[in-house]
Amino acid sequence: MTDDVLLTPGPTPVPPDVREVLGRPIIHHRTGQYRAIFKRTLEGLQQVIRTRHPVVCLTSSGTGAMEAAVVNLLSPGDEAIVVLGGKFAERWQHLCRAYGITVATVPVEYGQAADPRQVAGALTAHPNAKAVFGTLCETSTGVVHDIQGIAAVTRESQALLVIDAISGLGADACDTDAWGVDVLVTGSQKALMLPPGLGFLSLNDRAWARVDAVTTPRFYYDLRLYRKALAGDDTPFTPAVSLVLALEASLARILTTGVGPVVQRTAALAAATRAGMGALGLSLFAARPSNGVTAVTVPPGVDGKQLTNTMYDRARVMVAGGQGSMAGKIFRFAHMGAIGKEEVLAGFAALEEALGALGHPVTPGAGGKAVRAALGAVQPAEVQ
Repeated sequence: MTDDVLLTPGPTPVPPDVREVLGRPIIHHRTGQYRAIFKRTLEGLQQVIRTRHPVVCLTSSGTGAMEAAVVNLLSPGDEAIVVLGGKFAERWQHLCRAYGITVATVPVEYGQAADPRQVAGALTAHPNAKAVFGTLCETSTGVVHDIQGIAAVTRESQALLVIDAISGLGADACDTDAWGVDVLVTGSQKALMLPPGLGFLSLNDRAWARVDAVTTPRFYYDLRLYRKALAGDDTPFTPAVSLVLALEASLARILTTGVGPVVQRTAALAAATRAGMGALGLSLFAARPSNGVTAVTVPPGVDGKQLTNTMYDRARVMVAGGQGSMAGKIFRFAHMGAIGKEEVLAGFAALEEALGALGHPVTPGAGGKAVRAALGAVQPAEVQ
């Protein structure tokens, strides 16, 4: 492979047919042509999210959609519960406090998954909480949380359940309506196989009722404006036209395969990746690993930052390092979206070379051999 091999958990690779759409001449957004595409695209996204409720499309990063959730669901002085466990879960906490919302936290050790019983205890201790904020896949640690279990306990309260599925949607199981998730937030640059620039929210009827009641000042992120525009298959502000057109192409890839098979494909690549890490004697960091990204503990005696740099410098393979207190201690190897078997194998070749160069003993080819064996055992056609 001559191009960079991108194995980061966002941005992820953009498939050639989707890149081709991004390069087409732009069209005007206040036209019937664009509105028809926009309508089809959001209907396709509903199928991926597994919701019957409308999807709001923002020209923003996923964090913009997170902020929109906070300012539209809570008023200053309200109380919210934030389920911690990583840098992105902590972002919910920062957003809430920025808008004068009182935060109660559910502490979760990095690398561990939240226990729904902890959330139930927090709801009992804070009966006035208006929302519970959680994360499907905590990208910084590679953990997937039990959102179905958390939803089951949240449903018994007045609190809305708001989930960051920015890196989890399309990689991990996410049955929004059936589980009882009130608000789902996601973004374009992960398993949806697009560049960054689009944020999305799905709100159920209970959540929309809250939007109409809160007093937080808002303008660009006022979801009432988006709901009104959606009635005409439109947006209140200028959309990222080329990204929306490309989203239609990426959704066609997902829906042609099927959401379930796409998740199974990602799970197969995840299992093969973990088999490869085991063959190299490396330990997983996440107690409940996500399908989309594998977090691996850097072996003793190896500088984690130097490891990721060496992989790129020698083989042009980019994986992500740890964040915050995990910097230099873990690396994160993604296998979601358009990433397939060849990219995973290229990643292992680069990892083995880098470990050897940094003085950590490895058996050359052991990781790739384990990956091939794992994929050969399940034969998922989509990973080829």
